[in-house]
Amino acid sequence: MRELLGGDPGELLALDDYWADFEQRFWKTGPPGFWKLERQQTFKEPQDEGWQAFAAGRWEESLRILDARRSEFGDYYRRIADSGFATRRLRVVQEPLTPYLQWELHVLRLRHEYGGLTRVVAPNQVVAVEVDGPLPEIYTLGRDVMYEAVYDADGVLKAARRWGNPDVVTRCQELIESLYDAGEPLDEFFARAVAPLEPPHPD
Repeated sequence: MRELLGGDPGELLALDDYWADFEQRFWKTGPPGFWKLERQQTFKEPQDEGWQAFAAGRWEESLRILDARRSEFGDYYRRIADSGFATRRLRVVQEPLTPYLQWELHVLRLRHEYGGLTRVVAPNQVVAVEVDGPLPEIYTLGRDVMYEAVYDADGVLKAARRWGNPDVVTRCQELIESLYDAGEPLDEFFARAVAPLEPPHPD
């Protein structure tokens, strides 16, 4: 991964600055669209009502909260399509699933249903590009900008790093796309590996 960055450290943004920057740029995303790589197996999302229910052990309630977001997701992905781009996500999934990942895959399945297409790969499919450590959580907007989500020790988002070098952005986007092309569509993976599971017990 270090080679793709070419020694460019990017720019660290405080959380509020990152959100403002991302929101301004996201809806202007050009070709080849939005590409996201998720590698870490556990996060905490304390601002998300569904995650709060999951973390408190209220699994069925967390799924009801998620299902109630269908119209929100429908509107969101229609707006993306109307803006002239698409989103693609690559999710590295290690089995057995962490409780968090079991919950997140339900969220991603709903996004996938409405147009936020996701594919899944196993850790052994990314090992060749992890010679200097696990892949970071990165996402590209067109060829113009890339962000890395920066988390604290508990897995809560605390900052972001931004790159504006088109060569860096393109190389990383092409890596995500190549891994995505080798992945399994989320709906197929979900039916096989997630749907049969018992409710998780959060850590």
